[in-house]
Amino acid sequence: MNSLTENSELLQALRDVNFLQVGLIACSAWLLISLSSRFLAWVANRVSGRFRFYVLSSIPVLRLIIIMMALVLTITSVIEPTIENLMVLFGVFGLGLGFAFKDYASSLIAGVVTLYEAPYRPGDWIEINGAYGEVKAINMRSAEIVTPDDTVVIIPHLKMWDQQIFNGNDGSQNLQCIADFYLHPRHDAIQMKKILFDVALTSAFLQIKKPVNVIISEKPWGTHYRLKAYPIEPRQQFNFVTDLTIRGKAALNRLGVEYAAIPPLPRDDF
Repeated sequence: MNSLTENSELLQALRDVNFLQVGLIACSAWLLISLSSRFLAWVANRVSGRFRFYVLSSIPVLRLIIIMMALVLTITSVIEPTIENLMVLFGVFGLGLGFAFKDYASSLIAGVVTLYEAPYRPGDWIEINGAYGEVKAINMRSAEIVTPDDTVVIIPHLKMWDQQIFNGNDGSQNLQCIADFYLHPRHDAIQMKKILFDVALTSAFLQIKKPVNVIISEKPWGTHYRLKAYPIEPRQQFNFVTDLTIRGKAALNRLGVEYAAIPPLPRDDF
């Protein structure tokens, strides 16, 4: 009997909702989110280094705080915040959300976990499910990344449950780049390693504090050289690899080095 009385009181409170007040709370929350996101993005574009990643990472956290505050204010303005009323309200809300928006709710929960575990942050270069790019925004349900081709990809946080996430710089400025060279086996490997090492050291994009490595591996068709180094900023990675490739090829061409070539597959003539 008490349960029925409490439910009827809750329904009566819901019928007496002040929609103007609820609308003002929603509009205020939207305005705060919009202004804070634009301001922090403006600040992030005018600083560099690790502080930029901290500023960008604070955007989704601040957004979550504002949304939670708006929800609390809305609930307390609609019903009397007693334990019984809150339990009934959250029970109904959870049941409806579970049936109607199972995947959406899972993405929201994964979004909260993302803010806590931080597998990726704004400014990180990540690859998820074959999509590679810079994280531009972390929303409640999804993350937005921009690919090198300037394409925006929306990735639901739900993917973090069952997909591998490759993070190139993990909240720092250190993103390793690799320039590949494929040479014919007949050459002086020690000389080639030194030349490629010097190519990296003389690059204008090189982050001098990080190590430079030349990894050599022998393949059936030739010798594979991997020139590994770090650019000053992660955004310079493609210009950096291009610079290493152009100047590396020029240095090898001056020595008359022969490049590897994969022999054509045999044809079956019938």
